[in-house]
Amino acid sequence: MAKTYEPEPTSKNINLIGVGTEIIGNIVSNGDIRIDGVLNGNMNVQGKAVIGETGKIKGEITCKNADIFGALDGKCIVHDLLSLKSTSKITGDIIVGKLAIEPGAQFTGHCEMATKGQPTTGAKTADNAQSK
Repeated sequence: MAKTYEPEPTSKNINLIGVGTEIIGNIVSNGDIRIDGVLNGNMNVQGKAVIGETGKIKGEITCKNADIFGALDGKCIVHDLLSLKSTSKITGDIIVGKLAIEPGAQFTGHCEMATKGQPTTGAKTADNAQSK
């Protein structure tokens, strides 16, 4: 009798989009993901997102943690730690809990750090809108 595969609800699998692969559309993952190819679309990851040196994303990223070595053109929402490596090129707004930037990293955009106890959603509250 053949065994059937049933994924765990909170999968810890690592997904890989390799060099030479281009995806047009959105990605949703319960685990971690590494992009070494090209993604034209949004990415929502429950775990860690890694954009390799050859990776390019044009779209919005939402994840728990992220290491960016490659290029991102779009909004980046990271609930915990975002690490911009020396080879990274970011164009767009970032909303983070914690931020680490290596010398040589390029960032053009607005950065918003969430205060403790506040969600990192990027949504402005009525109080924030009035104070600006």
